[in-house]
Amino acid sequence: MELLRSLIFVPGNRANMLERALDFDADIIMVDLEDSVPAAEKVNAREVAREWVPKLQEAGQRVMVRLNALDTGLTRDELAAVISPHLYGVSVGKTESAWDLQEIERIIAPLEARAGLAPGQVKIIPWIESAKAMVNVHAMASASPRIIAIAFGAEDFTNDMGIQRTDDGDEVYHARATVAIAARAVGVASLDSPYVAFRNPEGLRKDAGVARQLGYTGKFAIHPAQVETINELFSPLTDDVAYARRVMDAWYEAEANGRGSLALDGKMVDVPVVKRAQNLLALVDEIEHQLASRERR
Repeated sequence: MELLRSLIFVPGNRANMLERALDFDADIIMVDLEDSVPAAEKVNAREVAREWVPKLQEAGQRVMVRLNALDTGLTRDELAAVISPHLYGVSVGKTESAWDLQEIERIIAPLEARAGLAPGQVKIIPWIESAKAMVNVHAMASASPRIIAIAFGAEDFTNDMGIQRTDDGDEVYHARATVAIAARAVGVASLDSPYVAFRNPEGLRKDAGVARQLGYTGKFAIHPAQVETINELFSPLTDDVAYARRVMDAWYEAEANGRGSLALDGKMVDVPVVKRAQNLLALVDEIEHQLASRERR
């Protein structure tokens, strides 16, 4: 599974903001051509993104671009503008079916070949933002091997459902959990909707904590001040890492003695507990590898 803890939106028509993103600590810089760009600026944003994707990647950032939905008629030209060896992937707003994602793949493949990229190099993150998408979420998550994650869009989902968006988020609890479950079922990352009250750090911490408990592996940010908190909450806690290492040490000793379970701190440790410890330690290794790669750059 890809390491995607924090993904920050940067408006694609704002070169000054893209320049600041050169130094952001997010796992992904998401150049946005969709919701944060006014309709009159869509074409300009596409050209600004064409210029800035290479600059961001050469500065050591992993870069994705959020595209406008297929029914806008903008998607094909946006893909043609941004696909290059510098692009990690694309995120697609308001997808609603596996067909949508397969159509996007059909557009990407020849552009990818034209850019000299290996087949499948450009990754996809679809947004689940409507009742129809929620019904189709499992099929969408498994629609293409390019899909590395699926993202839940709470604002558009509540709009589609005709319900009020609240601070506590009870109205999206079921949908939010459904996206995380579908992602886990097919082995891709799950990305939570951004917390829009960017001047409320405690609210972000609470909201991200709920997402983490639901099984989400990462979260979108709309302000650089949110990135550190998101990275912290979607990284293993120091105490959890220490316990996982103790579990593995005890497990290896038990295996050597022919035992398939053991007790540690008064609790039974068996195969599911060991697998959880292995997964957590693998995540720690991936985070350390990514941080080391950034330092070398």
